[in-house]
Amino acid sequence: MKAPPPLLFPPFRLDVGNEQLWRGTQAVVLRPKTFAVLRYLAEHPGRLVTKEEVLGAVWGQTVVSESVLKSCIRELRKALADAAQTPQYIETVHRRGYRFIAPLSATTSQVSSSRFQVSGSRIGGTSQQRGTWNVKRETLLVGREAELVQLHRWLGNALSGERQIVFVTGEPGMGKTTVVEAFLARTAAEGELWIGRGQCIEHYGAGEAYLPVLEALGRLCREPGGKHLIELLSQYAPTWLVQMPALLSPAGLEALQRKVLGATQERMLREMAEAVEALTVERGLVLRFEDLHWSDYSTLNLISYLARRRERARLLIIGTYRPVEVLGNGHPLRTVAQELQLHGDCAELPVRWLTEAAVAEYLAVRFGGGAQHRPGFSTGQVPLQSLAQVIHQHTEGNPLFMVNVVEHVMAQGALVQVDGRWVLRGGVEEVAVGVPENLRQMIEQDFDRLSPEERRLLEVASVAGMEFSAAAVAAGLEAAGDEVEGRCAELARRGQFLQARGLAEWPDGTVAARYGFIHALYQEVVYEQVPAGRRVHLHRRLGEREEAAYDNRTGEIAAELAVHFERGRDYRRAVHYLQQTGENAARRHAYRETIDHLTKGLELLQALPDTPERLQKELLLQITLGPALIATKGQAAPDVAKAYTRARELCQQLGETPQLFSVLLGLRRFYLVQAELQTARELGEQLLRLAQDAQDSSLLLEAHGALGLPLFWLGEFASARAHLEQGIALYDPQQHSSHAFLYGQDPGVLCRVYGAFALWHLGYPDQALKRIHEALTLAQELSHPYSLAFALFIAAWVHQYRREGRAAQERAEAMMVLCSEQGFPFWLAEGTILRGWALAEQGQREEGIAQMRQGLAAHRTTGVKLAQPHFLALLTEAYAKEGQTAEGLTVLAEALAMVDNSGERSHEAELYRLKGELTLKSKVKACPESRPVKTRQDKSRVRSPESEAEECFHKAIAIARRQSAKSLELRAVMSLARLWQQQGKKKKARQMLAEIYDWFTEGFDTVDLRQAKALLEELTE
Repeated sequence: MKAPPPLLFPPFRLDVGNEQLWRGTQAVVLRPKTFAVLRYLAEHPGRLVTKEEVLGAVWGQTVVSESVLKSCIRELRKALADAAQTPQYIETVHRRGYRFIAPLSATTSQVSSSRFQVSGSRIGGTSQQRGTWNVKRETLLVGREAELVQLHRWLGNALSGERQIVFVTGEPGMGKTTVVEAFLARTAAEGELWIGRGQCIEHYGAGEAYLPVLEALGRLCREPGGKHLIELLSQYAPTWLVQMPALLSPAGLEALQRKVLGATQERMLREMAEAVEALTVERGLVLRFEDLHWSDYSTLNLISYLARRRERARLLIIGTYRPVEVLGNGHPLRTVAQELQLHGDCAELPVRWLTEAAVAEYLAVRFGGGAQHRPGFSTGQVPLQSLAQVIHQHTEGNPLFMVNVVEHVMAQGALVQVDGRWVLRGGVEEVAVGVPENLRQMIEQDFDRLSPEERRLLEVASVAGMEFSAAAVAAGLEAAGDEVEGRCAELARRGQFLQARGLAEWPDGTVAARYGFIHALYQEVVYEQVPAGRRVHLHRRLGEREEAAYDNRTGEIAAELAVHFERGRDYRRAVHYLQQTGENAARRHAYRETIDHLTKGLELLQALPDTPERLQKELLLQITLGPALIATKGQAAPDVAKAYTRARELCQQLGETPQLFSVLLGLRRFYLVQAELQTARELGEQLLRLAQDAQDSSLLLEAHGALGLPLFWLGEFASARAHLEQGIALYDPQQHSSHAFLYGQDPGVLCRVYGAFALWHLGYPDQALKRIHEALTLAQELSHPYSLAFALFIAAWVHQYRREGRAAQERAEAMMVLCSEQGFPFWLAEGTILRGWALAEQGQREEGIAQMRQGLAAHRTTGVKLAQPHFLALLTEAYAKEGQTAEGLTVLAEALAMVDNSGERSHEAELYRLKGELTLKSKVKACPESRPVKTRQDKSRVRSPESEAEECFHKAIAIARRQSAKSLELRAVMSLARLWQQQGKKKKARQMLAEIYDWFTEGFDTVDLRQAKALLEELTE
């Protein structure tokens, strides 16, 4: 009967068949029962083994006390040099039992393998040496016990609900990958875990947004149990599931696309966090991201977001990266890692150089107990130790270099296998002479020893990427696919440069084996061997082959094609795929990547001839760039104006172009928020002319809204209402629901909320409220967060107009919650202002004023100037009620100056009314004794506060009448009527107030009309 294979937990080897524990080549003496305890624990790794279970397994029916077991555990700890407080091998679970926690793998007592992994190192060798060594591959880890134990501890913390973010760091060849792979192999064997793997890919500039995350999720969804994961993503993270259309049916994809319409990057982050928290209720989740130094910004944002969450989640994220790659200023990973470390939200696990003892241990296990030698040399361990010393001196303990040096020694015939035993020919001094000075030199030598056909194949493969389809290499070589696959398979079998990575299937039906370089350094070194001209040729050919294979699905690999064609100097195609990559990033709300890709496209365009085609390409890039700039820098950013202004120039050069409408719409949006209202109006009028000429109802809908908004802020309420009502009449939810995605906001909601504004000013407060309710209902049905936030904001504003403090507060708070979830800082600031007014209106004036000031400060940081006079009016009103007259007059002066500069007159009448009220209050507040004595001549020249206030009220009334702003006229008339009442002019006051009050046909339950009615009654007495 074949003996069971030994169990390896470096530096120990448990020979189960011979009941012997080894440390390297040294036997460790254990009593039989102690060995049996160790064996039982090692054969049940990672799980709690109770004391009763161990006693039953080892002692059977013999009755012994727990003290006997404890004695065995103490003996094991001593033999293993294992501390009970900080165990590396056997963990004590208080009062329950024990857990074997060391990483464990089965091995053979004598290794004859053509490939090894040493802390992530995958090595090759020559065909001459490997021709008869086609034995099962083994994994050999040395010198990494502490790292693996620490990873298991972090996993334990994660499984207890304390999320863990770990960065495994080290230079190339240090073994980051294999440490993580060994850990994951052990955790996967234990089961009950989701394990997702994602690889970051090197790009010029920004990478593809969320590439490693989507790769990890996609793999998990295709594994057993993946259907349940798809259901969870559909429920908790639809914005992520929609990015993986291959997992959905066409109908399911269409429904999901409607569901996520108008989402933001903040929503994507929040959804993934909630999905992780829901997912890990059932199972722990381990996400491994390789080579984060090549990561896109969005993936790093997600890692940071997940790390900062405080909700319970059984989550472990392991990311590997090379520190040297992130030392440059501005690398996003460096910023993320430093920020998380500062707050204790992540941990770093550096993988360091191997010690000389670890090298000796590797040699001992690698060669089955030590290297022998020819007669003339002494026996024992001296040659092995000497060889370890030489190798360590040459490699400085770099695992990848170390293993390759050993292979090099074997390839030179200095270390050979004779009669099943390894023999060292000559002395170690002779070995040292033939060892290359660095790893790159060694890889180059290995490359040079290959056949010309194999070198050409690897050159094409290095251009194809770190991983590639054999079909791509076949296209680059212009060779038969089966011939190329055969050569790749042979290289992988011999462990030279390549390893198999499954299958690759292209949309055109091409199915071929997939391969990858055994380490990034191999791909880099080979790529450097390719002459520059040949690289250009190969990149272009590979791009063309993949482009043909994907046909109308090239968007799926747009980032890869962009790199191929850029390096292939086919800038026209490169720009096209950068445009597609930017659009892909925009759909994922990854706006930094969007900007980077599109900016790169604009740079490459300069290399193309100045033709109409180039102008058209630039126009598309600028139009796509505009919304991304708005999302990252705000609507009022100069870069937004620059992009749309350039796009407008391009439209003028191209002549009649359908993109002009979108360009003008973007420009109108910019000028509106900048309070350059006449320019915004002119753009709105131009949009309307374009839409009328095209006789396109969709364009007319947008044009009426685009013109109605500046008209409202200019104080032309009747004209604004007319355009907004036409927009409402044209709107069809089924036909125009896509406008929210195309233009950032639903036009049906937009026209209704601004229609409500116009209706209130025109004297229809109940109709205004009805319009707001319609807008809220529509926004909720559309599931468009931005439009809903906007509707809630304007609803709060309309309640503020109606002086309904509690209702305004509820709407503002609902909007602020939504803005916080979705990441709309602009509306968040304005919501804070309205909430502050609502608090002040309900008597919490000090807190309300503080919030209004806070909101105004935040609003100004966005660069938006629109609506500031109104917000300052609200603060003025609160100051007036608090008795802070001087502060109120100062704020009013600022607001009126803004009105004069911008022409924003929608609240001009209210500002003059407030000025009159504060002027009267300043008279009451002033002490008579403090007033200077005036002569009769002085009095004739000085106007009284009452006359100044009356002048302000008359001006407010005149402005309101000119604007047909009946609601503002009513307020101004009431202020004047109260002044006249105090002056004894009751009849005159009543006549003016009755005239405006009798005009109204609705809104009699609003504060303004109730106060007007009460004042009329007072004036009648």
